[in-house]
Amino acid sequence: MLIIERKPKFIKTISKIKNEAFKRKVKKQIKKIIDNPEIPKHMRYLRKGTREVYIESYRLSYSFQKNKIIFLDLYHKDKQ
Repeated sequence: MLIIERKPKFIKTISKIKNEAFKRKVKKQIKKIIDNPEIPKHMRYLRKGTREVYIESYRLSYSFQKNKIIFLDLYHKDKQ
């Protein structure tokens, strides 16, 4: 069984999205991650241990260990 956890910062960011088309894209990517969490790109250096998915000019950051997915943040690529 897969455990899904959301960090407070992630929940706050998602709740502030007003563009419905972008919100659908984010939900679609979240479903893809839940279906197959090992596919997206591994991060290096300071963000080692996390993975990212690109959604337009934003990045959806999460961590995956064995049977647990932790959604960390959704941020603009310029804030990396």
